[in-house]
Amino acid sequence: MRVNTHLSFNGQCAAAFKFYEQVLGGKIVFSMTWGEMPGGQAPPGTEKLIMHTALNLGEATLMGADSPPDRFEQPQGFAVSLHVTDISEAERLFNALSQNGKVRMPFQKTFWSPGFGMCVDRFGIPWMVNCEQAA
Repeated sequence: MRVNTHLSFNGQCAAAFKFYEQVLGGKIVFSMTWGEMPGGQAPPGTEKLIMHTALNLGEATLMGADSPPDRFEQPQGFAVSLHVTDISEAERLFNALSQNGKVRMPFQKTFWSPGFGMCVDRFGIPWMVNCEQAA
């Protein structure tokens, strides 16, 4: 079994995934707008919005879509958690993801890690970045 994360956006999915592709070093392997959906049954006003996109990150896939305008809910109660073994890479990821967003916990040494931080990115997605080296 493999568990992947699917993120919902309010019209910013394409921009968010281009940003994630650059920051996380992955590759967008699929993207389709609501207007490209077979059968032409896109909800009104969503034709240019993303119906489904997938970003390959090695063994993981980050997926996302733009919610139809009347169905979007602000993300809450979760965070996308990144675990890396290099402290400088962890700090780079945290700084990039938190830029123009909100820092919930600054990137810092903790009792379990030499570097951990929590933020919400400019697209409203919550992240945790953890360096897995021994503290």
